Amino acid sequence: MASQYNVALPFSEARNRSGARQETMTVLILGLIIFLGAHSTRIVAEGWRTAQLKRLGAGPWKGIYSLVSLAGFGLIVWGFGLARQEPVVLWVSPAATRHLAALLTLIAFVLLAAAYVPRNAIKSRLHHPMILGVKVWAFAHLLANGRLAGLLLFGAFLGWAVVCFIAARKRDRAALTQYPAGTAGATAATVAIGVAVWALFAFWLHGLLIGVRPFG
Repeated sequence: MASQYNVALPFSEARNRSGARQETMTVLILGLIIFLGAHSTRIVAEGWRTAQLKRLGAGPWKGIYSLVSLAGFGLIVWGFGLARQEPVVLWVSPAATRHLAALLTLIAFVLLAAAYVPRNAIKSRLHHPMILGVKVWAFAHLLANGRLAGLLLFGAFLGWAVVCFIAARKRDRAALTQYPAGTAGATAATVAIGVAVWALFAFWLHGLLIGVRPFG
């Protein structure tokens, strides 16, 4: 009788771990749906978004938008953190991909800086550097991450960024949007800020907040 319990115990533990992993992935996926869904209203429901802005006003709309985004982001952080405790490894990325990912994330940080520094040539040329930065960031992490949770997280952000960029360029063409020419000083400042923030994050904040040190 005791031997039957001993045989059944590993199967019971395996079922419990499988159920816990499914719950973890559910939290992560739900967070991605809420967060990226909130950031996709201009892609899939531009008319509805415009109507809500008129009905509610810019302030209340932004408040609701922020609350929904924060809720989604919180679920993403929670779900991804749980998934890292019992990771499902799909493949092992070569060590060289970590160095390539570091270079790509440097480019991503410069692109993110370009979204905020006025009159820089990067934004003048690319028009939507923040979305491109998210795309490069997500692709970089996919290269260096072979776990299921990473595939879901970064794959979702990469797919969203691709669709969002196409939609943004389509709106620009429809509205005949013109972007002001960039200046050398603003462009240099953009690159300097992007590199500085990347270095701060890569060498300190990434390990402190994420628990992973890109450079050991």
